[in-house]
Amino acid sequence: MKNIVEEPAAIYGRYSPQVNNNISIVLNARKGVNSKIFYDIVLLSGLKNEELAGIFHVSLKTIMRYNDTNKNLDTPMSEQALKIMAMFKKGNELFNDIAAFRNWLQKPAFGLGNEKPIDLMQTISGIDLIIDELFRIEYGATA
Repeated sequence: MKNIVEEPAAIYGRYSPQVNNNISIVLNARKGVNSKIFYDIVLLSGLKNEELAGIFHVSLKTIMRYNDTNKNLDTPMSEQALKIMAMFKKGNELFNDIAAFRNWLQKPAFGLGNEKPIDLMQTISGIDLIIDELFRIEYGATA
């Protein structure tokens, strides 16, 4: 098993050109991203495979089938995966610790209507709200 303490930078490096900005995310999502991104997000998030599959609104069996056949994710799942990757990259940069960011994701956030950020990851708009909140935290504009 990979050591998550050393992994975030390596994982982000694999997707860096694809998550540089929203236009990169959209263009790469249209092409589809390799299903391996799902398992990289599992490593970053600390979520169980089944939990993350639920966030993507698919069964784990579907994800496993994509992976077994080396098939790219469809456009909506690719976009969601790339947005989540960008979110984790930003969160890790801000918190300087993947465990601290994971902890933040699990607690209600005032700027997100007292919702747990992790509960908002099921939609692109929810992920955008989380990223916006991370920027507000970074610049001290949380009130």
